[in-house]
Amino acid sequence: MCTTAHPIGCARHVESQVERVRAQNPYTGAQRVLIIGASTGYGLSSRLTAAFGSGASTFGVFYERPGDQARTATPGWYNSAATTTLAHAHDLYAENFNGDAFADESKRRVLEKIQRDWGRVDLLVYSLASPRRQHPITGKVHKSVIKPIGNAVTERSLDTDKCEVGEVTIDPASDEEIADTIAVMGGDDWHMWVQALDDAGLIATNFKTIAYTYIGDKVTWPIYGHATIGAAKKDLDETAVKLRERLAGRGNARIAVLKAVVTQASSAIPIMPLYLSLLFRVMKQQGTHQGCIEQIDGLFRDCVYNSSPPDMDNEGRWRMDGHELAPEVQRAIEKEWQQVTTHNVMEVTDFASYQREFLQLFGFAWDGVDYDADVDVQVTIPHLME
Repeated sequence: MCTTAHPIGCARHVESQVERVRAQNPYTGAQRVLIIGASTGYGLSSRLTAAFGSGASTFGVFYERPGDQARTATPGWYNSAATTTLAHAHDLYAENFNGDAFADESKRRVLEKIQRDWGRVDLLVYSLASPRRQHPITGKVHKSVIKPIGNAVTERSLDTDKCEVGEVTIDPASDEEIADTIAVMGGDDWHMWVQALDDAGLIATNFKTIAYTYIGDKVTWPIYGHATIGAAKKDLDETAVKLRERLAGRGNARIAVLKAVVTQASSAIPIMPLYLSLLFRVMKQQGTHQGCIEQIDGLFRDCVYNSSPPDMDNEGRWRMDGHELAPEVQRAIEKEWQQVTTHNVMEVTDFASYQREFLQLFGFAWDGVDYDADVDVQVTIPHLME
């Protein structure tokens, strides 16, 4: 857990991703991109890829906390400030809305701004990660849980604070918990955003929308597959089909299956820190390791704006997780999964890289940043609606 963030380090995080995108040739993509969940993880990388890869105007929606005299802002606040400032320095349109993306009022205000400034949206990226949702129609507050379905699961886990390998037992979810998790993490709100755009006449010709998911393999199946998250992901798949039917002849809706990476969300999921530490080691040995920005930059170039996407599964999902799910990679992870202990974790895994990447999410562990220097934690996000 990290309870503070460093504004200069977060800016460096954003800059490092922009540098990776700009190192590639520009591509022709959407010019008006709305990102729901734009401040961290894959959503942030989507915004940076669109802006600095194809020169797109971007509108970011997120829910972050500013800094004050008592505490720092959230990393997503600093990321968004740095993103907007950097985009404007390159003469790129970048607007922001900070608020509850699930709320009807938020949708109304964002769409009114888009109507005035753009008139249409070319691409909607849905990358929202939230532990709770107040449903805009029923008013009920739903809270997601990360639990198996049917039976309790006991799995290996890594205590990242103590660097100790042990076991964690997770009790099965109730029917209500399953339904609540689907309500938060499924496709309902994604559908509502597309419907709101469509009803307002804001969908451009050849409109595209994309949502992100993770599937994994045998090691992560107990918590991602036959589990509450898996039920929510099934609902997301069903939503994609409904949206493709709605957009037929006018646009497309797809889900992209991405590889496991270190994010604030994934770090809170049992077994994932240990799995990621093993995955990093194996994929780095094979030269196939990627972070958020490499995944999304490749996705946009190879799938979203490629008339013949190279990797689509039978469910119509774009697959960017091929290197992670390669049989030799998963075999190596399964072999070490039962052998790693507290005493050999630093040798068997790449926990050091996991720790570094986790700290970098919050603006720490970046080379060239003077962490002893005084810094103003009250940073303003330019062009912010709240």
